[in-house]
Amino acid sequence: MESRKLQFYTGEEDAGLRLDVWLTARLEDVTRSYAQKLINEGHVLVDDSVVKSGFKLKKGMTVNVQIPEPVSGEVKAQDIPLDVVYEDADIIVINKQKDMVVHPAAGNWDGTLVNALLNHCGDSLSDINGVIRPGIVHRIDKDTSGLLVVAKNNTSHLRLSEMLKRHEIVRTYEAIVDGVLKEDSGKIDAPIGRHPVNRLKMAVTFKNAKEAITHYSVLKRYPSHTWVRLRLETGRTHQIRVHMAYIGHPVTGDPLYGRKCSLMDTGGQVLHARYLEFLHPITGQPMCFEAQLPEYFKELTDLLEGWKSRG
Repeated sequence: MESRKLQFYTGEEDAGLRLDVWLTARLEDVTRSYAQKLINEGHVLVDDSVVKSGFKLKKGMTVNVQIPEPVSGEVKAQDIPLDVVYEDADIIVINKQKDMVVHPAAGNWDGTLVNALLNHCGDSLSDINGVIRPGIVHRIDKDTSGLLVVAKNNTSHLRLSEMLKRHEIVRTYEAIVDGVLKEDSGKIDAPIGRHPVNRLKMAVTFKNAKEAITHYSVLKRYPSHTWVRLRLETGRTHQIRVHMAYIGHPVTGDPLYGRKCSLMDTGGQVLHARYLEFLHPITGQPMCFEAQLPEYFKELTDLLEGWKSRG
């Protein structure tokens, strides 16, 4: 059984944090209980030593993590409805529903997009990312809806991955954000890394950060909100959510970077991956896809229109 090996180095911002809390923040889609299990079973070494979950980290430590792959059959095909926008022998484009995790993770093996893809595609998915992430080239957050492309073979996967690195896949989102944006359009060029205090979050920071660029344009203004279109130039974790919060206009309903929507229960951030454009990885043909706005998004815009007309 293959395993995934990771190595981290602690900085000043990590000093004093419990190992299990720090590890949960570092490993996306991993629960704290699973992080504790990894530590207790000796899969996590701090400076080559086995320690306990409550171990307090210091600056300059080396943390080695070995994550076992699930045994064969642990990630199962499940008959979950999929909104297939396009499919051929090499790729499949999915309109992911809100509240669906893209791939399984520790303690969450069921009900994911991967479970549904295994049922729909069988063995026709790339295996470059292992048994947990077959076909997955890029992700969108659980509570973000919309388009993503999946690779059905390794050649497509490698070429799509290279396109992502070269910024040749155009990903355009629409969102409702809090407050009224003054500018009709803009560019947010601010590096993103782990939050210096809350390790569960990302943040605009200049320490251990990566370049992050988001372009936005206003589609409609309401008395207390703005409907915006956003194009990713880079693809950092939570990029749109972090950038919009950074300029003072968090995505409406965002539980991590904003606040709960007072108008309705949005079930998380009101963010939809609406357009996806790229050259087909095999044929080179231009591909352009659109996912219509989902009901939760339209319900909120209807409410905002009502408030606007009454104002």
